[in-house]
Amino acid sequence: MAPHDQSRSEHNLALRVTATDGDTNQDGDIFAGWVVSKMDLAAASLAGRVSRGRTATVAIKQTDFLSPVRKGGELSCYANVIEIGKSSIHISVEAWTRDKHRQEFRKVTEGVFIIVAIDEDGRIRQVPRSS
Repeated sequence: MAPHDQSRSEHNLALRVTATDGDTNQDGDIFAGWVVSKMDLAAASLAGRVSRGRTATVAIKQTDFLSPVRKGGELSCYANVIEIGKSSIHISVEAWTRDKHRQEFRKVTEGVFIIVAIDEDGRIRQVPRSS
């Protein structure tokens, strides 16, 4: 599913950033860790709104990299809540790239981020229920 499809509307867009020189390996491709860190930011942003407070990522389910992100490429992360537990939130994040001066998007990877709500002392707390 491409990010421009009807099913992937802008309200799911959680983060968009451009990859720069400092994010590359010796071949000019972006480090996988950089991509995962941006996905984590996207998941944390959504989790913070859902939990109405501080959160921490406790696990990331499998991420397989399908396509490289190149220097100057735009990385877009789309996030969706898939489950809310007592203190945890499971968030699906897809990362897509578009090369500089191109219109086509390519899927980079996806993963499920498991995030827990924490209080100001770093202890796990309940996720508030929507009213």
